[in-house]
Amino acid sequence: MSAPVESRRNNLRRLGARLHPLGPVPEKRDDYTSRPMAALYAIIFVTGGATLALELLASRVMTPYFGVSLYIWTGILSITLVALAIGYWVGGRAAAILMTGSRSERLYSVFLLMPALSALSLVGACLVYPHIFPALAGVDLVSGAFIACLILLGIPLVTTSAMNPLLIALRMREASARRSADAGAGRVFFVSTIGSVAGVATTAFALIPRYSNFVSLLIVALCLSLLPVMALLATSQRPAGRRGLLITTALAIVAAATLLWQADAYLGRQWPVTYSGLDWTLEARESSLFGTVKVLKSTPIDSRGRFVRVYFQDGLIQNRMLSDGESISFYTYALEALALSHRPDMRSALALGLGAGVVPSRLSKRGVAVTAVEIDPASFEIARRFFGLDRTRINAIQADARTYLRTCNGGYDAIVVDLFQGDGTPDYLITRNFFADLRACLAPRGVVVFNTFADLDLPVSYAHFLTTLRAEFPYVTLYREDEAGARHVNSYVVASMTPSDPMPTGLPDIPAQYAERLAALLRSPRQLDPELLAGGLVITDARSGGAADLARAQMGYRRQVARELPPPFLVN
Repeated sequence: MSAPVESRRNNLRRLGARLHPLGPVPEKRDDYTSRPMAALYAIIFVTGGATLALELLASRVMTPYFGVSLYIWTGILSITLVALAIGYWVGGRAAAILMTGSRSERLYSVFLLMPALSALSLVGACLVYPHIFPALAGVDLVSGAFIACLILLGIPLVTTSAMNPLLIALRMREASARRSADAGAGRVFFVSTIGSVAGVATTAFALIPRYSNFVSLLIVALCLSLLPVMALLATSQRPAGRRGLLITTALAIVAAATLLWQADAYLGRQWPVTYSGLDWTLEARESSLFGTVKVLKSTPIDSRGRFVRVYFQDGLIQNRMLSDGESISFYTYALEALALSHRPDMRSALALGLGAGVVPSRLSKRGVAVTAVEIDPASFEIARRFFGLDRTRINAIQADARTYLRTCNGGYDAIVVDLFQGDGTPDYLITRNFFADLRACLAPRGVVVFNTFADLDLPVSYAHFLTTLRAEFPYVTLYREDEAGARHVNSYVVASMTPSDPMPTGLPDIPAQYAERLAALLRSPRQLDPELLAGGLVITDARSGGAADLARAQMGYRRQVARELPPPFLVN
């Protein structure tokens, strides 16, 4: 066509526009530009929040089965990043295909389909993980954690991350976006990232303290399933593929809402369960940012109708007590007896780690002024309601043990260290720097009594702890029962700055079945020798050469837990 002819046609168009009775005739624009972009950005905000919420919840769901270690977190982060990368690639490819020819009419529906698919996959994961995860943990913790993470996060993270490039493609249909150098990509990823921050905060401070991890996952699923409805209500137009979108969305909403409504009934069908010859039910559950505490209740064990309560946290039995208040956990009496035998004139004590509160409570009844420091608020509540903790007799402080030690004024006759999270003591609480803080909080003749786990098949992992402790305390004594065939055993350690010979101590209220065991333990102190310290490295805040050994020991213990405990115990 010649230039003059084209020029005349343009002039006629402009003249027709000026003479049209309703004003200039607008240029025909695509469906996508007429839809409110605010609703689409709101969806990206929510899906960005869901992405981080799911990562946080997945780590808590998986902890009772796979523990907390360097290798487990490597698996979680690797699967998360791979899923996000695949999602971005899939979304980009889908956008490129749908932007061509007649397929472009389906771009909007495909974008809205993603949160519905994510919700359906989450519901499916919640239905199966309580039954599959125990088997995965029993086979191999590392590969099992990878597979578990795929089950929980694979499809949800791929679908939600695919929405970012799809929204960029929708933005490109706008004239304003075509004039933008990045086609609106910067704004899309900005909104998604801000949504991720909001998702983490909402999950940490609203979902986790109020609901179980199982229910929290379903709440996220329900929110995702409602997003297509929100977008469709924001426009009166009927997108291509609307029928399939509505069917999928309806299925997602019904599935998420139904399982959320019946969550307790679904998990409750697993109870009661038999363990150690007794039938157990779930009596209470308390969640916080630091884990989930359960109270497990047994059937009556004697003619008096007494039953056993178990303080259970993230897959570990931390204490057992009879319904009349008598502890049946041997370690509680061992810690008390060791502290009193090495410091019989004890007047003040610091307990780092509360748990069910048995040791602080028993010491306070002996006239000792006890301060108990615990980071998890759920522990205080559970200990008060079910295990007889009297906070009027104990100075109970919610704080991190390391933080508290840096502010304490010293002068404690004894410090009892019973700090466990996951499968052992957190790394930052077994460094030389931590032990130096402990030393600063002691009275001149004070002693520190530790409750620890030792892996007898991997002695070098325990050697790191002993070597580091010895670097700050010149006098260290080990107490350990001789349990034939046992791999993981409680080891009690007493550390001091001055020589501390144990004195005979009488504990008249010790249960009869533990009296001889306790006497035998106190009769067999072991000083540190080359065998115990072989291969041990000093661990500091800046250097942890033994991290791999510690992680292997923790994984060994978690593997044993996953194989021995009934699956319902592990569902958070």
